[in-house]
Amino acid sequence: MSASDAFRVRRVYEAPESSDGARVLVDRLWPRGLSKADAQLTEWCKEVAPSSGLRRWYRHEGERFEVFAARYREELEQETAQRALERLREYAEEGPLTLLTATKDLSVSHVNVLTEVLKGGG
Repeated sequence: MSASDAFRVRRVYEAPESSDGARVLVDRLWPRGLSKADAQLTEWCKEVAPSSGLRRWYRHEGERFEVFAARYREELEQETAQRALERLREYAEEGPLTLLTATKDLSVSHVNVLTEVLKGGG
């Protein structure tokens, strides 16, 4: 399986699919209105989510995305995040990995940056 095939991005509110493989929530906060049973997670990996301060500053304002992405990449260089990234890469080596987020607009989501980093595109 190539690196590009190993990672999927979906909203956590979407129904799980058999093709999801490992299902990992990569948000710092638990999604509103979703039970842990309904989420059917393999893991909740808060360590790779943007810090609370960065998330509050960004507020999913598209014009801030480039600065947000650069600051988020810096956060992903921290040791705790690096260990979590390695764990996510291990999931992807074993089969599909679906990164889940509650974010409404995936096009300006941290998950896109995270996926690039996981694929080695830093």
